[in-house]
Amino acid sequence: MQYGICPLSIVPIRATPDDCAEMSSQLLYGEHFKVLESRKKWSRIRTAYDKFEGWIPNNQLQFITEDIYNEIKSQEPHGICSDIISHICTSDGMLLPILMGSMIDSSSLLDHAFEGNACTGKNPKDSLVDTAIMYLKAPYIAGGKTPFGIDCSGFTQMVYKINGYSLERTAEGQSKQGEALSFIEESEPGDLAFFDDNEGIIDHVGIILKDNYIIHVNGHVRIDRIDHTGIFNSEEKLYTHQLRVIKKVI
Repeated sequence: MQYGICPLSIVPIRATPDDCAEMSSQLLYGEHFKVLESRKKWSRIRTAYDKFEGWIPNNQLQFITEDIYNEIKSQEPHGICSDIISHICTSDGMLLPILMGSMIDSSSLLDHAFEGNACTGKNPKDSLVDTAIMYLKAPYIAGGKTPFGIDCSGFTQMVYKINGYSLERTAEGQSKQGEALSFIEESEPGDLAFFDDNEGIIDHVGIILKDNYIIHVNGHVRIDRIDHTGIFNSEEKLYTHQLRVIKKVI
């Protein structure tokens, strides 16, 4: 078994080993993984954080030993970059920009020095809303996980990650976590609301705010009204998403 780490700001994880393939997720700086299959130009990986699988180019990864991989795993709770943009100073004196949600524990193992603010451990539940607001106006990008491009489940996963809580990568996977609430009135800011399509497949998730508002990704990270029917877009004057369930994860 081979192991690796992301030494760059962002690396796309693709569904198949092709530069033109769908980007299904991303690696952020410091995220480590197992290499399940290695080819001449591509490697199929499984991330340590959420067990997500996909393909990344070999020229965008750095192989590490099993001992280093296990050392990184043992460093929990991990230090997570909490600035929208911070920097890593590399061994040759170059500045590498890294983004909110990057894992900075392993910077010393890469002979890098982290310059910025980081969160470690679990924050109070109300911190989730403060973090979510930092992503406002971030554009929608399928598979994205950063303030410069993010999808709905990437948004909720990163907000929870920065505050010390783990979520699955997909909306469907996240919907299987936590405790279901019977009524929207039982929800608290920071709880997750899930929405389904006409076939009953959960395809959207957002974070509940106070006073029947929700922050989610629809074109960009935005705040809309929510009720027992779903998300109401006041600009378009229509419901854009059909509510399926609200879950209390913490």
